[in-house]
Amino acid sequence: MADTDDDKKCAGCGGCTDGCAGACGGCGREPRGKLDCYDWLSDIPAGDCDLVEVQFKNTRKGIYRNSTHLSLEVGDMVAVEAAPGHDIGRVTLTGPLVKLRLRRRSKNEPEIKRVFRKAKAADLEKYREARAREHQTMIRARRIADELGLNMKIGDVEFQGDGNKAIFYYIADERVDFRQLIKVLAEKFKVRIEMKQIGARQEAGRIGGIGPCGRPLCCSSWMTNFVSVATGAARYQDISLNPQKLAGQCAKLKCCLNFEVDAYVEAVKSLPSREIRLETADATYFHFKTDIFRRQITYSTDKRMAANLVTIDADRAFEVIALNKAGEKPLTLESEEQQARPKEAKAYGDLLGQDDLTRFDKKKKKKRKPKAKTPDVQEGTRQKPKGEGRPAPDKPQPAAPQQQGAPSGKQSRRRRGRGGNRPEGSGDASNAKE
Repeated sequence: MADTDDDKKCAGCGGCTDGCAGACGGCGREPRGKLDCYDWLSDIPAGDCDLVEVQFKNTRKGIYRNSTHLSLEVGDMVAVEAAPGHDIGRVTLTGPLVKLRLRRRSKNEPEIKRVFRKAKAADLEKYREARAREHQTMIRARRIADELGLNMKIGDVEFQGDGNKAIFYYIADERVDFRQLIKVLAEKFKVRIEMKQIGARQEAGRIGGIGPCGRPLCCSSWMTNFVSVATGAARYQDISLNPQKLAGQCAKLKCCLNFEVDAYVEAVKSLPSREIRLETADATYFHFKTDIFRRQITYSTDKRMAANLVTIDADRAFEVIALNKAGEKPLTLESEEQQARPKEAKAYGDLLGQDDLTRFDKKKKKKRKPKAKTPDVQEGTRQKPKGEGRPAPDKPQPAAPQQQGAPSGKQSRRRRGRGGNRPEGSGDASNAKE
């Protein structure tokens, strides 16, 4: 007998057919994503700790007090205190580790609310009904905002577990007066309305996706706080300021630009300034590019383009700068050791052209140009008459000589044309006269 959808429902999360969003005792799945935390203090007795961490839809989490001392485990669905009514969430963390996470909260946050009870079947049924209304509510709310002429985008809607309250997440580039929108939404859906503004990076983290590196987006996998990113981070790393390359899926600068910028800033401090010119006996050299981690600098004799490029070490650059300050000019930028050193052959060469990105592109076939005709008369040659050099056609054999008095073929045809068909004997008479 085939299993029905009700048989496949998870007992730990309250009825999901495709598994819980994280670690659940009923689904038996391992925790995934940035919202799940490994309890590395699970083997330590909880003691007097009565705090639990509860996760709701998307990225919303909260810490609640288990005042009734319920035996709660990770994956249990619980009903917690809300304003107004109650909300339904899943327990994601228990024990002493919750106290450590509580320290990260700001002091301005409200007091810790309570856990009422474990979710009952009636609570879970009402919770599923509220979740089923979210998508249609979001579509209708977008139409209402468009009719009111508000410059905002409603990205998601989250209903409270008891269905008495709805949170609308929106994105806006500027300040929006949505007081009229709240009145219309409350009248349409008969619930309490709460508006929460989120940024473009937070929306990308909620939706998820694959980045240009081939991995899941950092904002959807492990990042929890977003730091502002400036174009200076790209300049320090010598990255081309191409907006299409620097922008992520949120249309903002990629967060990964900040990951290594500190290492580049520290490394640049040990290199000469890019504004310094190096004087030699034969030319003046300007900065062209820098290989920061190899500590190699390339100089050019032209300030605007690559000309007579010379690559030297940072120590040699400092040495030339010191000589210029003393009024001396070396013969060349390269040191004597660098000049005597044989040029190293490339360790790798693409002999077969397999690393070329355009190797699979269809190449356009070039049209062959017609060959120039050679003149008929050249020195030491003569012009051949037409037909010379071609094989001669078979000559017809000569006809047999006619007998005297016998008319030729042409004469016979002429006679037939004049007189037509003549009776027998007319021809003999004519021959006799002749």
